[in-house]
Amino acid sequence: MALLKLQGAMRIFSCQRSYSLKAQGQLTKDFMEALKAVAGSSNVSMSLAVREQHGRDESMHRCSPPDAVVWPQDVEQVSKLAAMCYSQGVPIIPFGTGTGLEGGVSAVKGGVCFNLTRMDRILQLNTEDFTVAVEPGVTHKALNSYLRDSGLWFPVDPGADASLCGMAATSASGTNAVRYGTMRHNVLNLQVVLPDGRVLHTAGQGRHFRKSSAGYNLTGLFIGSEGTLGLITQATLKLHGTPEAMVSAVCSFPSVQAAVDCTVQVLQASIPIARIEFLDDVTISACNQFSGLSYAVSPTLFLEFHGTPRSLEEQVQNTEDIVQLNGGSDFAWAREPEMRNKLWTARHNAWYAALALRPGSKGYSTDVCVPISQLPKIVVETKRDLEESGLTGGLWP
Repeated sequence: MALLKLQGAMRIFSCQRSYSLKAQGQLTKDFMEALKAVAGSSNVSMSLAVREQHGRDESMHRCSPPDAVVWPQDVEQVSKLAAMCYSQGVPIIPFGTGTGLEGGVSAVKGGVCFNLTRMDRILQLNTEDFTVAVEPGVTHKALNSYLRDSGLWFPVDPGADASLCGMAATSASGTNAVRYGTMRHNVLNLQVVLPDGRVLHTAGQGRHFRKSSAGYNLTGLFIGSEGTLGLITQATLKLHGTPEAMVSAVCSFPSVQAAVDCTVQVLQASIPIARIEFLDDVTISACNQFSGLSYAVSPTLFLEFHGTPRSLEEQVQNTEDIVQLNGGSDFAWAREPEMRNKLWTARHNAWYAALALRPGSKGYSTDVCVPISQLPKIVVETKRDLEESGLTGGLWP
């Protein structure tokens, strides 16, 4: 991920409406009463403060509030509410936890925001099949807390405590993706309410197959659709066995090129590393200040290994050899759970650490995807572009 920040304070936009003429303030009293009849009066709001809260996420985009906010309690209510909006041409905006960085919750044409956080049940855990079904209000931290004594866990971790259905809607990734994959690799089935209120099960109702050659991959179609095709009201997820042992490490490098070359070589060596995260000197400095760390201010790798104690020894030895070949430092270890959590919390907070470098400014983030053969080149060139531009920016691919 690359973070760009304007040099100097960027204007913080106040909430402003940017609705179409059709949607602008034209939710009639009868329509609002119909919403309340379905969801209940206490679950519908037109309060300005509530609407503004739902018109922004953690991105730099200006606030664009909806005309109303509803809190459905179950899929039947979502279906009825969606059908009502569809029949009247009223835009629908799904809302999970509001932790996105791309402005996806902005109601640029007004409409009704569907806050799905009150649908927060874990519906079905099947430990033998390594699957679980969750409603859209369940976050990944809540799920892993629920799974703690089962010997299973859900490894996709985007950093923020995002809702799992929101993670599916945005095709979220995270620091564990190198070994366990992204949301696209870990969703088996979705229950989706289509714009007209119809309910669709993308892999068939109640099914959670790991593979299927029957028909279209509708699940994959809805992952990453960001609410444009429907509202995800249930997700069936693939679980993984909790590793017997985990250990994290940090090492620094003399240059960006050396650190990125090392990353590519570790992956090419087929070392089953769980996490390998690059942070440039600007980012590691920001993390040191923000999270109370004391690592060398130079291009850095955060690493984590999962497996049995014996397999960890082999993974660590092979990785250390590659690190040394690229001029890297000795490993600084984080073996205890508390230390590992502190390390990865600091990595997850890199965005906020970078923002803290220039108080009063707003941040702009972007993700890019390139073939692994081009990774060293794009990181080095982007770093050079940042230095030449005069912008304050950090890189953490």
